[in-house]
Amino acid sequence: MKSLEELEEIRKKTLESVNIRTDRKNTRVVVGMGTCGIAAGARPVLLAFLEEINKRNLNDVIVTQTGCIGVCRLEPIVEVYTPGEEKVTYVKMTPEKVRKIVSDHIVNGQVVKEYTIGAYEEQDK
Repeated sequence: MKSLEELEEIRKKTLESVNIRTDRKNTRVVVGMGTCGIAAGARPVLLAFLEEINKRNLNDVIVTQTGCIGVCRLEPIVEVYTPGEEKVTYVKMTPEKVRKIVSDHIVNGQVVKEYTIGAYEEQDK
């Protein structure tokens, strides 16, 4: 760095790249990849989402990962964020469930209620 202008240019580029990652205009699928999630099978779930979304050419869907979501007994956990709607939390995920979530929820806007945390908690009563 030789000048304040050069530093300012670096700052602008960094902020632009951060803004790209936090863009909330797209649907986001967040897979819990803490050690608890990985031990429960989150990696195949993440790969299944990437494969299904790529197969359907869904360019407006972002798949990301996060650490522990906090309910380890329900891992693998996936959260789906759709602009203008409440977050949906899916629990006890498997690669087999991914196709239905992508088809029904992400493509057609219909939450797969039987896979949600609410449905699971209702079964436990």
